[in-house]
Amino acid sequence: MNTDTHQEPSQHICRFSLEPDEPLRFAELCGQFNQHLKQIEERLGVSIRHRGNSFAVHGENAEVAGEILKRLFRETGKDEPLSPNTVHLFLQESAVEWIHEEPEDKLISLRTRKGLITPRGPNQQNYVKSILQHDINFGIGPAGTGKTYLAVAAAVQALEEEQIRRILLVRPAVEAGEKLGFLPGDLSQKIDPYLRPLYDALYEMLGFERVDRLIEKNVIEVAPLAYMRGRTLNNSFIILDESQNTTQEQMKMFLTRIGFGSTAVITGDITQIDLPKSTQSGLKSAIEVLKGVEGIGFTWFSAKDVVRHPIVQRIVQAYDRYDQKVHAEKNKTPFRKPVNKGTEE
Repeated sequence: MNTDTHQEPSQHICRFSLEPDEPLRFAELCGQFNQHLKQIEERLGVSIRHRGNSFAVHGENAEVAGEILKRLFRETGKDEPLSPNTVHLFLQESAVEWIHEEPEDKLISLRTRKGLITPRGPNQQNYVKSILQHDINFGIGPAGTGKTYLAVAAAVQALEEEQIRRILLVRPAVEAGEKLGFLPGDLSQKIDPYLRPLYDALYEMLGFERVDRLIEKNVIEVAPLAYMRGRTLNNSFIILDESQNTTQEQMKMFLTRIGFGSTAVITGDITQIDLPKSTQSGLKSAIEVLKGVEGIGFTWFSAKDVVRHPIVQRIVQAYDRYDQKVHAEKNKTPFRKPVNKGTEE
């Protein structure tokens, strides 16, 4: 692919050509009725013109749009055709900012049986780097930012490379506002609904049959948080999901289970706590208690890191604005007219 870029700063024009010159790949890049190009134009405020494999992008963000088009072109011709969702992922604000910060040859990828998984955006990249460098890692932020998925991918890679002996999936069994009542079945079946996101990621990366075999051999273990008490976990990769619903005592108990050769990843969203109002979240307290402790990594995600449908990002931002408004109103002190005690009517 020819990545030579000719720029005219005064007019904000970015010209380039893409190789190899394959019409089917260009059709996939542009999308039906040029929907992918229109998606880029609307998001970045640019105008895209092309003839064959030659492209010209006009606008203040012309260079950024050009880089995104080049990266998208490398994704064409694969088993999964480009979709508006894929284009959205490449258009994430974090990815746009990141283009000029991180050369592509320095990006970290996680290897699984189903292929490479490359974290998108600076926060996801830093999150994976932290997991690879620290024994205990916290990923904190809203739903849809890839916290759990990337933690599972890191665990799978460590297992495949025989850096660990087993994977433990742990989650506090707290209902999200509902009362589920009695659940039939054995222990694993009772907590399966709570761990479905972790299972889905494992199935995608290892396949259904292999995951089931590893669960049977206890190489992949599923357990509620309460069952961690008294254990020492060596040579393991432990993922504690939805940690905002742990109590302070549970969080301390979990963190002190970590043994030699183990890595722990704790994920959570402090805006979605389902504990009773009188109970302090273990994740919230851990953030304060463990601040600055050597060997522990913290990665904070925000709405701009959401990699699901674009509307999810807007929903998270709307809730953030609402919470800020409510917080501001609560902190307002009502005006009271001063009383002059030295005068009497």
